[in-house]
Amino acid sequence: MIKDVKISSMSVKGEQLVELNQEEFFPLPHPYDNLKEQPGFKKLNDATKEKYQASLDGVMAVGKERPETKEMEEKVVKAFISGLKKLFSKENNWTFLMPLTLSMENCAKCQTCNLDCPVYEGSGFKEIYRPTYRSEILRRMYFKYVKNGNSFFNKFQNSDIEVNWELISRLFELSYRCTLCRRCAQSCPIGVDNALINHELRKIFSMELGWSPKELHEKGTMLQLEVGSTTGMNPLVIKDNMEFIDEDISEKAGIKVETKWDVEGADILLLHNAGEILAWPDNPAAFAIILDAAGISWTMSSELLGYDGVNYGLFYDDVQLARIAMKHLEIAKKLKVKKIVMGECGHESKALGVISDRIFNGAVPREAAMTLLEQIVFSGKIKFNPERNYFPVTLHDPCNLVRSMGIVEPQRRILRYLAPKFREMEPHGNRNYCCGGGSGFAIMSPYNFADWRIQIGGRKKFKQILEAFADCDPRPEFPKYVCAPCSNCKGQLRDLFNFYGAKEKSGLYYAGLVELIVNAMTDVNEKYIDFEAM
Repeated sequence: MIKDVKISSMSVKGEQLVELNQEEFFPLPHPYDNLKEQPGFKKLNDATKEKYQASLDGVMAVGKERPETKEMEEKVVKAFISGLKKLFSKENNWTFLMPLTLSMENCAKCQTCNLDCPVYEGSGFKEIYRPTYRSEILRRMYFKYVKNGNSFFNKFQNSDIEVNWELISRLFELSYRCTLCRRCAQSCPIGVDNALINHELRKIFSMELGWSPKELHEKGTMLQLEVGSTTGMNPLVIKDNMEFIDEDISEKAGIKVETKWDVEGADILLLHNAGEILAWPDNPAAFAIILDAAGISWTMSSELLGYDGVNYGLFYDDVQLARIAMKHLEIAKKLKVKKIVMGECGHESKALGVISDRIFNGAVPREAAMTLLEQIVFSGKIKFNPERNYFPVTLHDPCNLVRSMGIVEPQRRILRYLAPKFREMEPHGNRNYCCGGGSGFAIMSPYNFADWRIQIGGRKKFKQILEAFADCDPRPEFPKYVCAPCSNCKGQLRDLFNFYGAKEKSGLYYAGLVELIVNAMTDVNEKYIDFEAM
């Protein structure tokens, strides 16, 4: 093990750079403070370590196979350098070139951002996880290969770095140790965005080398484009599922629930993360109840991608993002809807509501669900009894909704009104901590990556949730509700709570915002939220 990990260590062949040790992680509150009750990290066997690049930290998220020949290694190096140069050319990266260049050339190396990173803190402050570490590697290559030693800035930068297969493959793994939460960017006194740098690094791997996690590309983007949904459910299966959900929820809620399909000229085209339909059907059903009660004309599309707003391209590949966004635009124009509304999914909302602006060029308005729900709740069209939500509630802020889109208050105004025992996590809003499942991690569990995602990536969030309910009766028979208006975040919270036994030990539950809204509606049977069934 290399004791003093430096930037140059990434190029050194052989030894594993970092060892992860549970005893070095910050402690969790009781009853989660006994390390003997928590399984350690799964160890990769020798055959796996020989076949794949596993010498970064003993964890594999992407599993890059080692090349068989020196020529293959050199080919990778040339392709990476070519991709690096393209990243800083206007014709290849006009969308993000300016902020990327500013972040490359203006870091003061003050390291202010490091302590804002939940991954860095959760790991026990491992050097390779600090937000600036991977940025400094790319920065050295930038001044060496893009600026070619001729820039004024080169006088103040160390551009000496050995670029070999070992460095590139480790850097590929390291680019998937950051959740792209952008908390570090908010603490930078001059606005350097290390998460943007990491995102652009992932683009080199995907768009130039064809390297990307299978869960994001093959089982995500490509499955969505070919079948229609990241869940693998085609239009017929989706419609059958929704029909079953409508019948089931109608009986449960005591009112008719009906999903609208292919309604031309509707006010709203509603796009869910299709994972909701599969894993949390109460959520899409709650949207149907709320929109109908508010008298809003809405529809879902049965075309390919018309019922799944997921866009994993946001995390790794601009071209893949554009392919999916264009399909959503085509569907909206074909149905002649007034606007698209993105359901409770942070990355869907950012991809469709922000990044796709250059593609849509104003052709179809888009709105995140939080602002629409706020308008409906306070419109006076629906009667509520907030006492139905008389249990402790806290709010998890999805990074893409809050930090990237600035949607902070709408969901809070709803909760202050409809959840009498609402309390904030600290810190919250745009200073929240990522759930640990951001940037696609929530659906990634290959090899032993799930251990890392839960015990390091999500450690800070789990502690934050426990502290939010510190004044409540800790017994599990007294439910505590984590409102998480994002499918990816719910997937991560599910895994966190299962790993720590949070339901059984503390009575912790999670679900979305719309479920709380419906639970408080006087026209709906009581206990739409049924803790015994969750």
